[in-house]
Amino acid sequence: MTPIKITDPDDPRISAYRDVRERDLVGRQGRFVAEGKVVLNVLFGARRFETESVLILDKRLAGMEETLAAKPADTPLYVADQATMDAIAGFHIHRGILAIGAKRAPEDAGAMLAALPRDALVVALVGIANHDNVGAIFRNAAALGADAVLLDAASCDPLYRKAIRVSVGAALKVPYAVLSDAAAMFDALDATGFEQLAMTPRNAEDLANIASVGRQAIYLGAEGPGLPEDLMARMRRVRIDMETDFDSLNVAASSAIALHRLRRN
Repeated sequence: MTPIKITDPDDPRISAYRDVRERDLVGRQGRFVAEGKVVLNVLFGARRFETESVLILDKRLAGMEETLAAKPADTPLYVADQATMDAIAGFHIHRGILAIGAKRAPEDAGAMLAALPRDALVVALVGIANHDNVGAIFRNAAALGADAVLLDAASCDPLYRKAIRVSVGAALKVPYAVLSDAAAMFDALDATGFEQLAMTPRNAEDLANIASVGRQAIYLGAEGPGLPEDLMARMRRVRIDMETDFDSLNVAASSAIALHRLRRN
């Protein structure tokens, strides 16, 4: 498709890109913003989400041919110079590569879990509201072969712009579902035959001794409070072996180690 030149920041065709600040994007008319060449490659390649349009800085078009060739043929491609792009976004946007995606209908957790393979590995996030951590965990999930991610309602939306960016597009690729709370998450996993493992640094088995077999879900809680005690009482507690004079790892780092240890061949 021939690029469409945008010269007016108030052009209604690019209204979805205006004031692209993180706080403005969550829940905006069921849309999300994808940013950067790598993320657009995933958006176009995975095709889990519909792409409504693309907006690119005119000087970044060169070198984007392969990426843009993968976008849906009927998706409008807008281009703008730096001054116009900055006025649209509301700040200096040096990457200059954006796309608007449409959110899907919420995934039914039970149906999603039931359809996973017999040796599926799932990541369950409880109260993880930090965008960087959620994005990094999705990146680890994609890299280390997790089949899906579950989140409770208190966790960050994986389609928040910063979470997508940190995940380098993995949030657009790895299937996920959101449940009301950890109890609902436990029940959904229990009903679909998952062994449930709670990550905690205290009173737990060494993760290295856990066999990587069958359906398994690894739970991660927010840094500081961790997982609720009443939740952990219902499952196996596992820990990453580390120095005795240090408490714990960052939750995203912990997810990488746990997923690598439980990774399916």
